[in-house]
Amino acid sequence: MLTQSPAAASLNINRPVPGGPAPSEPFCGLAGHAGLIATEFTYRKDEEIYGEDEPAEYVYQVIRGAVRTYKLLADGRRQIGAFHLPGDVFGLESGAKHRLAAEAIIDTTVRLVKRRSLEQAAGTDVQVAHKLWTMTAGDLKHAEEHMLLLGRKSAMERVANFLLEMDRRLAVAGMMALPMCRRDIGDYLGLTLETVSRALSQLNDEGVLGFSGARQIVLRNRQRLRNMDV
Repeated sequence: MLTQSPAAASLNINRPVPGGPAPSEPFCGLAGHAGLIATEFTYRKDEEIYGEDEPAEYVYQVIRGAVRTYKLLADGRRQIGAFHLPGDVFGLESGAKHRLAAEAIIDTTVRLVKRRSLEQAAGTDVQVAHKLWTMTAGDLKHAEEHMLLLGRKSAMERVANFLLEMDRRLAVAGMMALPMCRRDIGDYLGLTLETVSRALSQLNDEGVLGFSGARQIVLRNRQRLRNMDV
C-alpha cells in the first residue's frame, strides 16, 4: 500500500543505488525503455507494502533490507510464501490483484515500476516479454519447490533446505546474517517456533552449524545438510 512520499525522485530503472547492491539482472534487462521509470520507497520494520487482494499496480525490487510475502489462513495462522532479499523482484501477478500480502521484515527500500508500463513494453518488445516470462517462471518454480517442501519433507529436512537456500542467497565470507526471526522461519516452513529452535540447536550441537549472535549463522558441514535435504 503506497501511503508515503517517494524516498527519491523517479529514476531510470538501471541506475545503481549509491552504497547498495548493483541492480539485479531482471530489472537491468528491462532498462533503456522510455516508459520504464522506477521510484524508490522506504518501509519501516513490519510495515505493509501491499495487502492481499489489493490491486496489483506495481512490480517491486528489493534494494536494501528484506520482504516477506504471506497469507493469513482462516484459523489465524500465517503462511509465508517467500522471502525477498536485495535484488529480488516480487509482486508480479498473473491476475489483477495481489494473491499475498507483503511486509518489510526490517527497514527496507524497494524500487517499483508500474505494471502497466511493463505490460505495454512487453507488447512491443520481445526482450521485455522474455524477461517478464523468466521472472514469472522463476516464481512458479519457487512455489512448486515450496509446496513439495511443505508436503513431503520432515521438520529437520525443511530446516536443512532453508539453511542451504539462505546460504546461497545471503552468505558473505561463509557467514549469513538472517534478517528474519525464527517465527518467520517457522511460518515459511510450516513449523512451530519451538520446532525450528530445537532443530537449530540440534544442528549446532552436532557441529553442522555455529552461531555468532541470534541471527548470525555459519555452516560448518554443508554436505551433511545436503544429505538431509533429499
